[in-house]
Amino acid sequence: MSKSLSRGRLLLAASAAALIAFAAPVRADEAAAKKWIDSEFQPSTLSKDEQMKEMEWFIKAAEPFKGMEINVVSETITTHEYEAKVLAKAFSEITGIKLTHDLIQEGDVVEKIQTQMQSGKNIYDAWVNDSDLIGTHFRYKQAIALTDFMAGEGKDVTSPTLDLGDFIGISFTTAPDGKVYQLPDQQFANLYWFRYDWFTNPDIKARFKAKYGYELGVPVNWSAYEDIAEFFTNDVKEIDGVKVYGNMDYGKKDPSLGWRFTDAWLSMAGNGDRGLPNGKPVDEWGIRMEGCRPTGSSVERGGDTNGPAAVYSIVKYIEWLKNYTPAAANGMTFSEAGPVPAQGNIAQQMFWYTAFTADMVKPGLPVMNADGTPKWRMAPSPKGAYWKDGMKLGYQDVGSWTLLKSTPVDRRKAAWLYAQFVTSKTVSLKKSHVGLTFIRESDIWDKSFTERAPQLGGLVEFYRSPARVQWSPTGVNIPDYPKLAQLWWQNIGDASSGAKTPQAAMDSLAAAQDSVLERLERSGVQGECGPKLNAKHPMEYWVELAKKEGNLAPQPKLANEKPQGETIDYDTLIKSWPATPPKKN
Repeated sequence: MSKSLSRGRLLLAASAAALIAFAAPVRADEAAAKKWIDSEFQPSTLSKDEQMKEMEWFIKAAEPFKGMEINVVSETITTHEYEAKVLAKAFSEITGIKLTHDLIQEGDVVEKIQTQMQSGKNIYDAWVNDSDLIGTHFRYKQAIALTDFMAGEGKDVTSPTLDLGDFIGISFTTAPDGKVYQLPDQQFANLYWFRYDWFTNPDIKARFKAKYGYELGVPVNWSAYEDIAEFFTNDVKEIDGVKVYGNMDYGKKDPSLGWRFTDAWLSMAGNGDRGLPNGKPVDEWGIRMEGCRPTGSSVERGGDTNGPAAVYSIVKYIEWLKNYTPAAANGMTFSEAGPVPAQGNIAQQMFWYTAFTADMVKPGLPVMNADGTPKWRMAPSPKGAYWKDGMKLGYQDVGSWTLLKSTPVDRRKAAWLYAQFVTSKTVSLKKSHVGLTFIRESDIWDKSFTERAPQLGGLVEFYRSPARVQWSPTGVNIPDYPKLAQLWWQNIGDASSGAKTPQAAMDSLAAAQDSVLERLERSGVQGECGPKLNAKHPMEYWVELAKKEGNLAPQPKLANEKPQGETIDYDTLIKSWPATPPKKN
């Protein structure tokens, strides 16, 4: 999703030769490790001696696999480009395993991993795929349960310094059986983005308060977001001679429109139930799960995909796209719309991925100050009218290493070494500085990020805050992510284009999801945790059941879906977050 960071070639050959000449008894791979530690793997949360000790373990563990050619794959974002171009080369030199890290589009990753799961033919030896597939991997039993692997056949290739407890996303890759199925490799959230310089301008602030009766600031609810969008689009209109808009989004009927909504948009509105990392029994896709069995998507079957909160979320998306967004955005895809805020004419964006941070802080951009600080900030997303305390508030993408049973054991072991290498403490802090996609608590709290925080517009403060737990990936309620996810862009695209009303589009989506669940139930392929659809009842039946059981979904339609707007001062918000790292166990 994010563009590549250009990186200079490492001048390694001379230093390697010097090391070998100076320390003749040292093996070539240890010399390579020293070279990489000195020239590339800085900063690190480990000392150079600790890094070398960790690399010595990799060298020894890799001995049985030297000379093997191993192939892994991920989507194309800055973090993975760094792995493919730099870390794969380092791993190959240090271990003697010839590692090729392919980069392809996210949709292609999902398609190819499906193919390997269905055919049993080994296409890649390890995969970075979204933890959104946790429910799929857990039920189909085609992915290796890493908990079992690390304790069993992979014990000899599992690093003693892996430190799973340091991974901030490990709960997202843990299935209902309590086992870890995927190892987080990169992580980013969708947050609220806004022009801090405009929001703190005294004249603009005074005009906003005069019209709306409250302060211009970070919107706490969707009502305030809408007021701010209207204000910048229709009242401010121009800043420094440039037409400005109060919202940015995209609307083309394209696969990327799907994740615009599956990535927790409905829960931001207040769809589903309370619960972290996902609502229980109804999640943010509107799918109900009882025990470990999905039981329905439509409100008739106890789901919430076409309930009032879900429909409200689509109505607001379309209104804001139509009224407060550059006209070209309606025909844009995700990748086309992503760079637009950096061009300097967007006041705010509700749905903005922190994976764009690395590209948004480049010197010379209209949204950057001359001193290297940004004119913008990121903050927690505002809440929709149906949102209640205890619900998730947004999405985090957690690209995670996954091993499949169809991969031969020796290749699986060699690939597992690479997965651990690119997430190891030796390299993860430097990788975090390159791609800005944190995976380790120790990296987030490192002094190097304390020093860099003012240049990153709130990213470090967000990841150090307790708020981050309210942002989570798609969860275990989704039994077949590839089959279900493709339904979203097709159905919501009908609403975006005007071919269907929001209610009709969500009715169609809910029915399509129920149909997939029904087919999976009939096949029995997912066993005791596969879908088992509830009988159909009027929505009122499920509303009363939710009240009786202390749950929320589906919520009845609100009489007023636009309560009073509410904002908070950004600097006050930041100061309210704790500034001390968590205690170590």
